Amino acid sequence: MIDMSVSMTGFGRAILEQDGGSILVEMKSVNHRFCDIQFRMPRQLLSLEDRLRKCVLEKVERGKIDVFITLEGISPSTKEVNVDWSLLDQYIDQAEELDRLNVFESKLRLQDFLLHPDIAPIEESPQMKEEWQEAIEKAVSKAANELHKMRVEEGIRLQNDVRKRIENMHHLTSQLQEQAPEVVSLYRERLYERIREFIDGEYEPDETRLLQEVAFFAEKINVDEELTRLFSHYDQFILSLEADGAKGRKLDFLGQEMNREINTIGSKANSASLSHLVVDLKSELEKVKEQVQNIE
Repeated sequence: MIDMSVSMTGFGRAILEQDGGSILVEMKSVNHRFCDIQFRMPRQLLSLEDRLRKCVLEKVERGKIDVFITLEGISPSTKEVNVDWSLLDQYIDQAEELDRLNVFESKLRLQDFLLHPDIAPIEESPQMKEEWQEAIEKAVSKAANELHKMRVEEGIRLQNDVRKRIENMHHLTSQLQEQAPEVVSLYRERLYERIREFIDGEYEPDETRLLQEVAFFAEKINVDEELTRLFSHYDQFILSLEADGAKGRKLDFLGQEMNREINTIGSKANSASLSHLVVDLKSELEKVKEQVQNIE
């Protein structure tokens, strides 16, 4: 079974209804050398960041992922009263003193003190209800699933495109392999004709010296090793492309190796036909490298 490549570009969205309100999670990802996850969410959810990050990491290995969490019509935080007992004791002592002086017509009640914002402030609890934590995690996981689906769909398109380009490069390289020996034969014929023109037919060219010159030229433009390595790189590229897991970095490395071999062949090319094939190879390789940048 061929494993599909995964693109680093995608978008995922999920909405979860909870307690009369809703949790909206949106994710977008682009290519990146590593895995960089950034959250944009209400302050009350900061304590959940590590747990939410694990939810995302279950679906992504590489890429820059921005996660946006919005709570609509709800608050996941609980309220709690934090009584300042020391301050309350001071107020009670002062109230009892005032009571002895008959300053008030009626006695002060406990609720009079508890309604004071400094004595008994109502604050949001840093602890979130467990059901809310589970609901938010569920929404993030659902959005991560949608993101992954889109990245897989885009990855299939990238993989098919890259495979076709590698196959085309293989065909162009086969043409190079066929035409390279012909260049040596044409060189021998041209060299022989130039020598004959120079000596104006007075005597036959030295065949041994002619063969030495042709052999030197053939060795100079020989690209057998480069072609062998290039074919090997094509095979490795296809195997890696269809392998399981993250593969973008290895494909990028193989692309660099291909580029080096093609440049070497281009520097040795001594005919217009070979040069044209090298140009076509470089053009295809640039498109492959561009697509590989988006593969996880």
